[in-house]
Amino acid sequence: MGGLLDAREPSAELRALLEADADDYTWVAATVGSNNASGYQLATREPVMPIGGFNGSDPSPTLAQFQRYVADGQIHYFIGGGGFRANGGSNASAEIAAWVAENFTAQTVDGVTVYDLGSGEQG
Repeated sequence: MGGLLDAREPSAELRALLEADADDYTWVAATVGSNNASGYQLATREPVMPIGGFNGSDPSPTLAQFQRYVADGQIHYFIGGGGFRANGGSNASAEIAAWVAENFTAQTVDGVTVYDLGSGEQG
């Protein structure tokens, strides 16, 4: 069951994964939509990047900006799912999610798809 506004409340295993080496990153994770990000941020008390604003339709960050953050080692994980892209808007969040899925190896932790962006390994 979700927390605030049905934000996902991560399991203890996922929370531990996100908290590991948190001090080495600007953001422990990134995910589409601020509502989705909020559950992870509240549970870990660590910064989580909300891609695309509230519903994932804002053009922030752009794919190029996100790629730079990853290259600079600022984001540890990308969490799949989230966001609902209502009423049009930018495709930046979809572009970012597709780029991550094409370039990094997915793992599933308690039913949640997670990509390790900090590993340097692109699959």
